[in-house]
Amino acid sequence: MPLFSDYVIYVDESGDHDLTSINEDFPLFVLAFCIFKKSDYVREIVPAIQEFKFRWFGHDMVILHEREIRKQQAPFKFLQNQENRQKFMDELSVIIQGANVTLIASVIDKRSLTRRYASPDNPYHIGLQFCMERTHAFLLENGQSGKIAHCMFEKRGAKEDNMLELEFRRIKDRGNYNRISMGELNICFADKKANSSGLQLADLFARPIGLGVLRPGQPNRTREIIAEKFRRSPTGKTLGWGLKIFP
Repeated sequence: MPLFSDYVIYVDESGDHDLTSINEDFPLFVLAFCIFKKSDYVREIVPAIQEFKFRWFGHDMVILHEREIRKQQAPFKFLQNQENRQKFMDELSVIIQGANVTLIASVIDKRSLTRRYASPDNPYHIGLQFCMERTHAFLLENGQSGKIAHCMFEKRGAKEDNMLELEFRRIKDRGNYNRISMGELNICFADKKANSSGLQLADLFARPIGLGVLRPGQPNRTREIIAEKFRRSPTGKTLGWGLKIFP
């Protein structure tokens, strides 16, 4: 029987990896790896999110999607009421703040990438390597050598998923920046309709991370909470450790 890690990783993205048509409002590709200790995830995080859903919707089948919440689309139309929106976001912020999660993210500036390189690599593949290397380092730092840690991705389509899995395995086999194998990392796919608390939190994190890079001076409550979750160096440094901005 294989040894499984004490940690599980949920992954989501914001923006797209298309370099031919870049959206000037959000010219970034963001990949977020959210690392949870399984004991914390099962005992604290999942119950907190379920209780939140029961309180606001009467059931726990609603999927918390950042885009639908931000745009106040169904089933979040009630957020068009300012009082409801304030209370809802306050409660959600408390959950995010209380969640014991380590965040590793890569932000690829597609404008800079196309200016710097004549034939740039796929932003998704660049971001994936950065996040995998740092996630693997985190696992080794926390005594997880030789234990399989599952990286959970949301399904996008058979072709896209096959390409992603191939690239994931290439990076894993090639090893990290010291050419050390990243055999502890394994890839899994979840259906878009899967009611995964971890994937929903990753979805809530990804865009604010990008906005923090794009508009660093603009205040954003969620972003300020998320900033405290990044993996840090022994001296407290975030850049290069929990957050990689490229190029």
